[in-house]
Amino acid sequence: MKVGILKEPKDEARVAMLPEAVKTLISWGTEVCVESGAGQSAYADDDAYRSTGAEIKQRAEVLTESDMICGIQALPLEEISKMKPDAVLLGQMGALFNPELTKFLLEQKRTAFSMELVPRTTRAQSMDVLSSMATVLGYKATLLAANSLPRFFPMFMTAAGSITPARVLVIGAGVAGLQAIATAKRLGATVFAFDVRQAAKEEVLSIGAKFIDVAGATEDKAAGGYAVEQSADFIQRQKDTIHEHAQKADIIITTAQIPGRKAPLLVEERTVHAMKAGSVIVDLAASSGGNCALTQADQTININGVRIIGVGNLAAELPQDASKMYGKNYLNFLKLIIKDGAINLNFEDDIVLGTCVCHAGEPKNSRIAEMIKQ
Repeated sequence: MKVGILKEPKDEARVAMLPEAVKTLISWGTEVCVESGAGQSAYADDDAYRSTGAEIKQRAEVLTESDMICGIQALPLEEISKMKPDAVLLGQMGALFNPELTKFLLEQKRTAFSMELVPRTTRAQSMDVLSSMATVLGYKATLLAANSLPRFFPMFMTAAGSITPARVLVIGAGVAGLQAIATAKRLGATVFAFDVRQAAKEEVLSIGAKFIDVAGATEDKAAGGYAVEQSADFIQRQKDTIHEHAQKADIIITTAQIPGRKAPLLVEERTVHAMKAGSVIVDLAASSGGNCALTQADQTININGVRIIGVGNLAAELPQDASKMYGKNYLNFLKLIIKDGAINLNFEDDIVLGTCVCHAGEPKNSRIAEMIKQ
């Protein structure tokens, strides 16, 4: 069995596996071929891969010779067509947001796994690429905000007088939000956080931030730790509370997302206009519609002195550690579908079933099956 690692598009500096992960994969009895230059942007050259026992090949060869392709971003449809008919494709395909790709995979009777579909269970935590990359996003978002803010984060006592600490409001206290809070605290800011899940309150308080309460949130244990859609009354009270705190904030970092749906609108246009000149909004939900009404994906705009940064692929800006984490997630998942150096798909395993977009022309993940019916 041969596993292929491809070079990602120009806007993606990460690689699915660094040489250390490839070495582990080869120790399981598999062969690995890596596209030349695949790890270059993550500071892993071809020689580093060769030293693990991997072959270095051109892209066309990796596509046509591999029994399994591991990547990050979704492959173009024409390249999927060049793969072996029974080859397995793995990546972070955004299958729920990309019906064209999903339907193509089904029509081609491909076997594909989309890593963002990994179930939110305790057993699957070590395979959860969304959580791993959210750690990167929260960290980098805070640094991006600090670099964009026209004042200091920490408090200073100087000969010229005192500098008060920056006020940071983090909306959404999942993995990205908690990392943003922790990073902002390390930089000396005063941090406030909001989340609809009461379970997040203890975590927020434990890392030194102040939690903003809005009573009456709907929670669903079946959501696997994610936030769920809220009532119209709660959403309005939530927006009013955020509006009140935003007027005092120097920075807002938004991270709120609902799997398979448009991101909730939490920062209204009126709120942006009420913020202080020089304030910064970093919207980590920009790719799924944005938490801020004025966010433009992959762009930074200025509204009356307030900078709104619609974050794109921020994880690619920390390519070395992001790739290391991604590769470890991959290895933990591949343990479930590789046995004795060969592909072994056990759909009785809830993680394998939940992560699988399709197999032999049939959708496997329940949400994918629902999407196809619509």
